Order: sequence, then C-alpha cells, then structure tokens
Amino acid sequence: MIIFPLQQRLATIRYHGIFSIATIIIAWLSVTANAEVRLPSVFDDHMVLQRDQAIPIWGWADAGEKVVVELASQRAETTADANGQWRVKLDALPAGGPHKMVVAGGNRVTLEDVLIGEVWVCSGQSNMQFTLRSTFHSSVEIAAALQPKLRMFTVKRVPRDTSQDNCEGSWAVCTPETAGNFSAVGYYFARNLIGELKVPVGMLHTSWGGTLCEAWTSDEALKANGDFQAILDRRATIKGAQNRASALFNGMLKPLIPYAIRGAIWYQGESNLSRAYQYRTLFPTMIQDWRKQWGQGDFPFLFVQLAPFRYNGQDQRNCAELWEAQSKTLSLPNTGMAVTVDIGNLRDIHPKNKQDVGRRLARWALAGTYGKQIECSGPLYQSLQVEGDTIRLTFDHLGGGLSSRDGKPLTDFTIAGKDQQFLPATAVVDGDQVVVHSPAVAQPAAVRYGWYDSAQPNLINKAGLPASPFRTDDWPAVTKNNQ
Repeated sequence: MIIFPLQQRLATIRYHGIFSIATIIIAWLSVTANAEVRLPSVFDDHMVLQRDQAIPIWGWADAGEKVVVELASQRAETTADANGQWRVKLDALPAGGPHKMVVAGGNRVTLEDVLIGEVWVCSGQSNMQFTLRSTFHSSVEIAAALQPKLRMFTVKRVPRDTSQDNCEGSWAVCTPETAGNFSAVGYYFARNLIGELKVPVGMLHTSWGGTLCEAWTSDEALKANGDFQAILDRRATIKGAQNRASALFNGMLKPLIPYAIRGAIWYQGESNLSRAYQYRTLFPTMIQDWRKQWGQGDFPFLFVQLAPFRYNGQDQRNCAELWEAQSKTLSLPNTGMAVTVDIGNLRDIHPKNKQDVGRRLARWALAGTYGKQIECSGPLYQSLQVEGDTIRLTFDHLGGGLSSRDGKPLTDFTIAGKDQQFLPATAVVDGDQVVVHSPAVAQPAAVRYGWYDSAQPNLINKAGLPASPFRTDDWPAVTKNNQ
C-alpha cells in the first residue's frame, strides 16, 4: 500500500468535498499509524541481551525515516531503507541492568527492565517443549522458582512455507507464577548457569513436539546437498504442516535471527529415528546452517543424546544408530552432548528427570564456553586394541577414572568376530581402560556397547557421568538406505 504524505491526503479530501475535523483526525491517525517505528516481538520489556558482544537491534519504519536507539548511555542512529527496514548495532555491554531501551522515530518506543547477560536458544521437539510443571518434584521446583535474573521468550508454534521476519511470543520473568510453563530443560540449564556465573540468563525457547530435524533447517541448506532431495520431494505431501522441510526454520527460528546469542541447546531426534544414518549428515547440516544464518561464527551448540525407550514397530538398532549419529556430530567444533542412558524411562518417551538433563548441558557450557575446570562428559569411546581373545578399549573424558554406576559388573557389552555375529561379553575396568571378552569368540574383531533402544548400561566415570553407547565397527547400518 502507498502511504501519501498528510498534505497530499488532505488535498484529496478537499477535492472530494468531504473536508471536516473528523476526516482530518482520521487521515492523521492513518498516516501516523503506518509511520510508527516497530520492533520484532523478541525485543520487549524484560528481555535479556547478550553481554560482551555487539548487540544488533532492528525493526521497521517509513522508508527514509530516521531511527534512534538508546541503551545504557549508548546512542545509535540510522535511516530506514526503501523497504522500511532498519538495523543498528550497539557496542558490547557488561552484564547488568535493569536498563531502559528507547527506540525513537516518528514515535517513541520504550522498553523497561532490560538485563544484559547470557542468551541461549533452546529448541527441538517434545522433550524440549516439556514444561517444568511436568517434571519430577514439580510442585517443589515451581515454588522455589523465584529467579528474577532468568527470563524466557517462548515462540508461538507456527509453521511457515516462506521465511518470516517476526513471530508471536513474549518474555516472562521467572517466578513461581510463570515458571510452570517454561521449557523444563531450558529452565534447569539456565538455573545452573546463573548459579555458577551470577549473571542474568535469557532463553529463546522455540520448540515443537514430534517434529523433524529438516523442519528446523533452511531451504537453502537442504537444497545445497543432493542427499536431501527425497526430503524436499515429499515436502508437499508430508503429514503435518509443522514437519514440512524448513517450515519451522521459516516460522519459528528465522524471526529470531540475528538476535545476539551465546549459543544453543537442542533436544530432538525421536522423529528422525527411522532415518538415523541420514541424521549423521542432516543434523550437522542444521547446526552449520544455524551458525551461517546467525553470522556469529561457530557458536556453542549443545545437544541431548536420546534417552533409552522401547520404540515398538522399529528395529531396536535404529535408536542405537541415532545415538551414533549424535555422537559423530561431536566432530563439529564447539559442540557438546549430554548423555542420558541412565535417566530414561523405558515406558515413557518423555522421562520426567529433566533436572539432570539441564545440569549436564550446563556442564558442557560451563567447561567449554565459560572455562570452568569441571568434567563435562561421560566416557566417549576412542580406540580399541585386539589382544588375543580379548579387546581392550580406551576412552576420552575419563573424569578421574572408570567405574560401574551401581557397583555391579559392567553390562550391555557384546563382542563379535569377523562373522559379525555379536554375543554377550564380560567387561571389566582395567585402569583407564575396559577389557572385553567372550569364550565363544576366539578371534574378536569388534565390540558394541548398549547397542539397542532400551539399553540402560552402567559404565560411568568418577564424575558420575554415563558413557555413551558405541560400536567399534563400521559394518552396514540398518537405516543406511532410508531417506
């Protein structure tokens, strides 16, 4: 719609003989309404802005309109472009607040109670959407949730086929009245950071239960890899608009970019289980896509390895192959994985212990991002050595040494020769290694650990963190041809 200057609008009114005080007021209101400086919904009262790095602020106004942004003694100004879009970048600020942010053009927008601290995205499917009121000891946790430095912006669940520049959502200060609706994983992660860092933490929560990884990945990234053609081909016919390729990236993630963040946490994978082998490529593609879109380099991306659960109707190895795909994603720089094989519920795909999930993600952030001297991971398989009729395994992240979680012999180890027939094996800790053996396999070639969906194995390190399931072989995966 073309917006005429007020004088031209009034001239038109006089020409048609309908000039009156009322029409002057209506004309003035219509012009000024269209001329208002506007901000995306993510900029609002109670927001948290990222400390110690440049802060982009953006929005809309009339083409050519001057816009001034003021925050914490800073002042930046710009002019809206031909499309009415504008952006400024404020200098980095230390943690603190509350501040007031003022954005002025033809009108004036004032945002109150703005804090400067750490900002993280939390995203994924239902286990990230899972609310605090649904967790273990929720009544006690919610009653204690007076955390004024913790704020959460929750994006309304809306899929879109084209990229959006805004979304519905609002910032909430964490109190016993609001916390019950927060993402539980996001809440526990943020609470742990606040406890250690003593600074405000803001969570940008954008998740949707039952959704696919490709829905959170941009069209540009999917089209750049020919291996994802099948995903693109079924976009028009897939059940559920929220699972169309790129639909949630467009509607629920792109509107947040380029809000300054420290990193992201992610809990998803159940919906891609039958295509676990493809997830080896798809998941890293999504991570690299987000990093490219944000333009903040290789920001920390921390994710949850799925908890054990009996997926009826699927091969029991599908989940193990998804675990493997998640583990392999650690080859990307600045990534971390919270292992949860010891805190799942085989009868509930939504285990209620989200306290430990948030705590383990926070350990990765505290160690890798904030430089705290703590162990962030359970044992991760590194290499093997065949010694006669045994196989000796070495691990990263020993955390002071290897142990059994329950004091019982190590469980869920299997061993195979070149015939690829895996048999139950005994496994014992020997110093910082594990030695695996079966009298039925005289010439062993490979070991697998926890290689089925309902496995709850018991190898941990002295930090109390569980080992990730793994296999030492690269024999054909059961999901390899699923696209």
